[in-house]
Amino acid sequence: MSTQRESGRKTAMERRVPRWAQRLYRFMRRENLHRVLLLLGALSLASAIFLWSLEPDKPLADWLWWSVVTITTVGYGDITPTTVFGRLTGVVLMFFGIGVLSTFTATIASFFVELKLKGDRGMNSLRVKDHFVLCEWNQRAETIYAELRSDPRSAETPVVLLTTSVDSKPVGDDDFFFVHGEVTEDNLERINIGEASTVVILGDDSLEPGPRDAKVVLSVLTVEGIAPDVYSIVELVREENARHCERAHADEIIVADEFGSRLLASAAIDHGISRVISELLSARTGNDLQRIAVPAQLAGKRFLDVTTTLKDTQGSLALAVERGSEVVTNPAKDFRVEATDTLVVIADRSDRPS
Repeated sequence: MSTQRESGRKTAMERRVPRWAQRLYRFMRRENLHRVLLLLGALSLASAIFLWSLEPDKPLADWLWWSVVTITTVGYGDITPTTVFGRLTGVVLMFFGIGVLSTFTATIASFFVELKLKGDRGMNSLRVKDHFVLCEWNQRAETIYAELRSDPRSAETPVVLLTTSVDSKPVGDDDFFFVHGEVTEDNLERINIGEASTVVILGDDSLEPGPRDAKVVLSVLTVEGIAPDVYSIVELVREENARHCERAHADEIIVADEFGSRLLASAAIDHGISRVISELLSARTGNDLQRIAVPAQLAGKRFLDVTTTLKDTQGSLALAVERGSEVVTNPAKDFRVEATDTLVVIADRSDRPS
């Protein structure tokens, strides 16, 4: 019983201590760094006491200061021994102390190098908040990352990559973090999924369509089971698998083949339409699709009046109205816009709020 209580107290203490401090403590124990520190302290104190016994005209605190300065090779020269044995003590302290101090500094340097290597190889746990999560790394993920960085609203937002597709951090960005692993409960906790803003689950290109969609469905089930409040976007190959993601409560489901086929069909009928869609979907050039709240002065107005006012005052063009889970595209001119609605507009990216 007492063992369980001690284990509980230890766990509670570990929760209060930052992870980096816990790792530093374990590293010091593993590398016997605590013994090096004790040796440095004992060496400084012993030499100070010995010199104080030889030259008691100076207080012990001054000789302790001299020992530390000598070991660190700073050598201020404000305090120096005058007796022969005192100077011999200084010589021994210089040669022996520099070796112990070098061991200490080299071990500390290796600790930070180890942290950096672990971060690049995706072996660390993260404490980021309000971050985007990308599950899988492929050409589509690279495009998503580029678009996020091109948009002023997400240019500095932390992006976390969770995948086994790569072995090291693929992007040289201080706000881009990499964790190597599958979408499991343990790995999702490592990336602090509960405080993420959005998670994008992409298909694994190395798999056939069936297993690929099955892996996506399992991933969204895992994410929604741990963090149901995080906005989840999933990519599927086959439309018939969308219902599984709906049951898993995915917020947005994109069937890549279906979307691409419809775009190809539209381009075949209306030549050049794909260029318009591509330009609107990109945050890097021209005008973009944006979601905005209904301005207070336009609540209750007709959609036609809202469209005219937005064009006159902001230069944007209203396309649709989101009302709860319903989306009304190109509403009738007499359609009344409510204060709780969200407008989907086309606007220049330079006018986009940061």
